[in-house]
Amino acid sequence: MPPSARKFHQLPEGFYISRWKELGQAEADFRRYDVKVVLQNIYILFSRIEIPIAEKDKEIMDLVEHSTPQPPRFKEDDLSNYTALYERSGLIGPLQVPYRSLRKEFTIVNPKIQVPTLVIMGGKDYYLKFPGVEDYIMSGKVKEYMLDLEITFLPEGTHFVQEQFPDQVNLLITTFLKNHT
Repeated sequence: MPPSARKFHQLPEGFYISRWKELGQAEADFRRYDVKVVLQNIYILFSRIEIPIAEKDKEIMDLVEHSTPQPPRFKEDDLSNYTALYERSGLIGPLQVPYRSLRKEFTIVNPKIQVPTLVIMGGKDYYLKFPGVEDYIMSGKVKEYMLDLEITFLPEGTHFVQEQFPDQVNLLITTFLKNHT
């Protein structure tokens, strides 16, 4: 099992995943702002190099100063389109899989991916700072669970590497698919 799933307890109480996995926590944090501001804040937070961790008595959305500009690659049209979509569907649905499913017990007997797999990561992705993650990936231990794995790092990329370098990511994906058909 990847170390990130086991070691969240090693991160401070204000760790964003610890906060958002609890029912009502994200809802209260997000409710203070309109959808557009929440999305903008998430893009700002997840484009940084550090793990989003709030101080005691603060919320995750408090980590973004109101004057902080959105990442240059995240255009106003993008923000407007995402806002319209999330105003219809709500913001809570996307929290179910990455955050709220963490407390569920999984009964997968042999958790191995046996098909060719491509992972494209930013070299500055804050996820690499989760306890044990960088070592898990760099040491090759991850290949015990993903038997035919190719990992490509885009050195200047952060958590949204696909939006920072869309041409490079598309080329990597299409090349991978051509090599595995």
